[in-house]
Amino acid sequence: MVKHIVCFKLQDNSKESCEKAAEIFKSMVGNVPQIRSLEVGIDFLHSQRSYDIILQTTFDDEKALEEYQNDPYHCNVVKKYIHSVRESSVAVDYYI
Repeated sequence: MVKHIVCFKLQDNSKESCEKAAEIFKSMVGNVPQIRSLEVGIDFLHSQRSYDIILQTTFDDEKALEEYQNDPYHCNVVKKYIHSVRESSVAVDYYI
């Protein structure tokens, strides 16, 4: 199995903006078949080094992760929205 974690800083990190991004991420459940599990978290500490929101997903293998990266729903709905509101992001992918 593979875990894919992405942390995002949003241009507007208000509660409403973070909640909207979280809902967009959660909408992948049932729409992106490669995802085995999905978890979204919104930062509450708001420290200088904090990111605003985290997306954690698991996949069967690297091939499924690659398919996810090119999935139409992920690309046309989720990425399109998130790229329009993010300031920056960091990611890590690893085997579990």
